[in-house]
Amino acid sequence: INMLEQVLSFGRSLVRKKVVDLSSLEDSKLCRCLGTVDLIALGVGSTLGAGVYVLAGEVAKSNSGPSIVISFLIAALASVMAGLCYAEFGARVPKTGSAYLYSYVTVGEIWAFITGWNLILSYVIGTSSVARAWSGTFDEMIGGHIEIFCKTYFSMNSPGLAQYPDFFAVCLILLLSGLLSFGVKESAWVNKVFTSINVLVLLFVIISGFVKGDTHNWKISEESLINVTIVTRNLSVMANVSSDYGVGGFMPFGFSGTLAGAATCFYAFVGFDCIATTGEEVKNPQRAIPIGIVVSLTVCFLAYFGVSAALTLMMPYYLLDEKSPLPMAFEYVGWGPAKYVVAVGSLCALSTSLLGSIFPMPRVIYAMAEDGVLFKALAQINPKTKTPLIATMTSGVVAAIMAFLFDLKALVDMMSIGTLLAYSLVAVCVLILRYQPDGALGRRAGTGERDYLSSEEGESDLTESESHLNMLKGGSSALQTVLHPPVSPSEHSSSVVNMSICLLVLVVCVVSYLTTYHIGSILGMEVWILALLTVCLLIFSICVFMVCRQPQTSKKVSFMVPLLPFLPILSVFVNIYLMVQLSGDTWIRFSVWMAVG
Repeated sequence: INMLEQVLSFGRSLVRKKVVDLSSLEDSKLCRCLGTVDLIALGVGSTLGAGVYVLAGEVAKSNSGPSIVISFLIAALASVMAGLCYAEFGARVPKTGSAYLYSYVTVGEIWAFITGWNLILSYVIGTSSVARAWSGTFDEMIGGHIEIFCKTYFSMNSPGLAQYPDFFAVCLILLLSGLLSFGVKESAWVNKVFTSINVLVLLFVIISGFVKGDTHNWKISEESLINVTIVTRNLSVMANVSSDYGVGGFMPFGFSGTLAGAATCFYAFVGFDCIATTGEEVKNPQRAIPIGIVVSLTVCFLAYFGVSAALTLMMPYYLLDEKSPLPMAFEYVGWGPAKYVVAVGSLCALSTSLLGSIFPMPRVIYAMAEDGVLFKALAQINPKTKTPLIATMTSGVVAAIMAFLFDLKALVDMMSIGTLLAYSLVAVCVLILRYQPDGALGRRAGTGERDYLSSEEGESDLTESESHLNMLKGGSSALQTVLHPPVSPSEHSSSVVNMSICLLVLVVCVVSYLTTYHIGSILGMEVWILALLTVCLLIFSICVFMVCRQPQTSKKVSFMVPLLPFLPILSVFVNIYLMVQLSGDTWIRFSVWMAVG
């Protein structure tokens, strides 16, 4: 019996939720010194990384051609959906810890730990890959001397490791961690300077692109593409050639190409969640965090949109260079020296996105250590600088070691699993939270958290046998709840919502799997798969209908997600679909990391 009790209490500790005391928001151990502008600069800086300078060329050449503008539009809509969910949480629970805290408040400890563990992973990988990219870009600017030197003296040829250890990246990471442990204000200031240089360079690129651009590049005919293919492949003119570069026009690879491009572009908008980790360092978090998230996503979208439009207007999409599209485009239109401006801009962009991935990491670690999920020592705060010093330094050192040794191409996909998982969880949490009975979040704020937990356990012991009886009685009343929902949310209505959301997520997983791996049999109109899809759609629509019928909480906050049940559900759908698209070995590595946790 004792054993059983232990198992039960362990189970309860896995699903216990954190109670946030909304009255004591003001007293924070961290320094409240950031304004809305700082948040916007932080978000824009960490989102507009080097992606602007590279990604547009890659996607336009291989996936979507000039319709890359549409790809960015779709990707931006998808990430704005995730962003709105983050923004509502930022208004409801303005504390440190981003998605980790949000899932702790709504779905319980085990999910919170999984989320936090993944966030740490994706930030560490993000930091080390950006640092390597920085040293690579710098190296290209001065002519590749560092790489040649390192390869001759320190080459490492074992699989999984990089070709040579990157000393430069290590120094860079340690330098920035040092800056962050000096204080938030200083690092926000540095970040503002770099972000503004970056934005100015992008404006220059956009304006020059529209000045030197030629709309003919958006209407390339198929004949000219076939001629180009013949020239590049040295084929005879008589042979029946299909072009290598699609059919020309605005969407050379069809709409599916545009969508495939959008899936890649989605990762260009990752990074705004670092705003959500600053909850305890902002002067007026409940207003500043939502504004910061929405504005920075808008700015990023405009920048991506402008740069990709300028790029495809300046030169035909099939001539774009995949490694460094912008300098090549400027040489193509005859503005050679402009490439130095672009190089400066890209170094600034890399610096801000490095700051943006080092910045949230210690915050999440600090929040987890505060709750006792990680080692307590990590939660110490330096009284002078008011920053989580030990957490900052540990995360910096780990990231530096990774940048020093590993080959990061393989790990970047793992990072995207972590991010997508966090996004989906936050969207689900918003749904659950909206349909919970009023005051479920901040109730019993007077008593301490421990009393709250113990009283909860006491109640549940009593009512276990009763609850079975209640369940029999409750069968009929649950049906009534579904058909004639009450006016204000009750325990019943919220449990109906939770059940339907779980079903929804399962259905979405199945549909994504089928549409990704069995696309041939769908196009072949095979009976089994069509039947499966119709069943899935039926369940899906029933669930959505059930959720729509239930009442929402009456508690208003400064920012609410619009179009409630549909927007988060759509967001979950997009995220899970993108997760299924990733390769299998990524998932194997991911499960290894989870097992370590």
